[in-house]
Amino acid sequence: MCGREESPTNHVVSVYDQLTICEECIDFINQMRESEMADLKRSKGADTVGKKIPTPKEIHKFLDQYVIGQEEAKRYLSVAVYNHYKRINQKHDKDDDDVDIEKSNIIMVGPTGTGKTLLAKSIARLLDVPFTIVDATVLTEAGYVGEDIESLLTRLLQACDYDVDKAERGIVFIDEIDKIARKSDNPSITRDVSGEGVQQGLLKLLEGSTVLVPPNGGRKHPEQKMIPVDTKNILFICGGAFDGIERKIASRLNTHMVGYGHDEKSRKRQRENLMRYVLPQDLKSFGLIPEIIGRLPVLTSLDPLDRDALRRILVEPKNAITRQYKKILELDGVELTYTDDALDLIVDKAIEYKLGARGLRSIVETVMVDAMYEAPSSGKKKLVIDAAYVREQLEKAHYEKMEITE
Repeated sequence: MCGREESPTNHVVSVYDQLTICEECIDFINQMRESEMADLKRSKGADTVGKKIPTPKEIHKFLDQYVIGQEEAKRYLSVAVYNHYKRINQKHDKDDDDVDIEKSNIIMVGPTGTGKTLLAKSIARLLDVPFTIVDATVLTEAGYVGEDIESLLTRLLQACDYDVDKAERGIVFIDEIDKIARKSDNPSITRDVSGEGVQQGLLKLLEGSTVLVPPNGGRKHPEQKMIPVDTKNILFICGGAFDGIERKIASRLNTHMVGYGHDEKSRKRQRENLMRYVLPQDLKSFGLIPEIIGRLPVLTSLDPLDRDALRRILVEPKNAITRQYKKILELDGVELTYTDDALDLIVDKAIEYKLGARGLRSIVETVMVDAMYEAPSSGKKKLVIDAAYVREQLEKAHYEKMEITE
């Protein structure tokens, strides 16, 4: 094709009949193709960046479809994500006043089953930026069995097919952040490799610096080439149950009470919901180091779910557990309905077991197992779940407290 003759260093390949092409031309074509693919990828990324930014109210409205209640946490998240989009779209012109919008990482505190992870998953559905949910429980200090801190960014790179430019505009949700708290009263003589050391390793990620990330995990392939990732524009959202932090908050609130008239008020306030009074110093008392608290400037709490919220969670969200079962049985041609008294009984049991929204799911799963077993082969077209059926199934599964008679 190019008119050159074959040589020992330039082999000629026969393509079709009399048409031949040399290896130098093949290399040239491959380079051109890779360059065009990179340009196309960049332009796609630019299209994503240039899209209309959803306003905080639009993000909040979207979250309402999946998460019931938790208005304060939704507002904080909506504003943080909106500002993150604006940071991505920020143009640096020569005439600009050189004001950089800095990120505000978030930490969410709330009891188990109140919707921390669900909020993160719901936001992931909305976003055009790379998003990943990672777990802090597996992290250890460098050199110990477990995962390196940099593996958090490996997951983000995987979420955007190792496009570093995209990853540097992403959002990382770190779940179970309370599990890396410093255990100061640890009776073990061995080193606590999953506590304070992990927090210190997270500092450089949260603040913003260039981190060398192993593309396939750090310890399995030590010879691999590292990928440099700048975390300056990566938004970090942390969530944790912080079980037992109420005692720290209670002791702090009691120290500020002066006079005789406050005793009954303070006791009532503690009974209602202590999490809403959480402050950075409570996180420090729990075991987070001051440096990491300073890098998570936005602190918000999630409310425990009351009876009203649990009742709405059963039926209202797009992915409500009752809707999921209706859909499953619909595929078998069976119409499933729940009576109001059945739903009320399920909610009462969830409150009794104190497991939050997850308790609802475990109870409904227990109630539905026999119905799911029988329905596909029974030939019935309708199935009604009432309170008597719910009670019968819970007793069968030993959920109900058995009365012991003498």
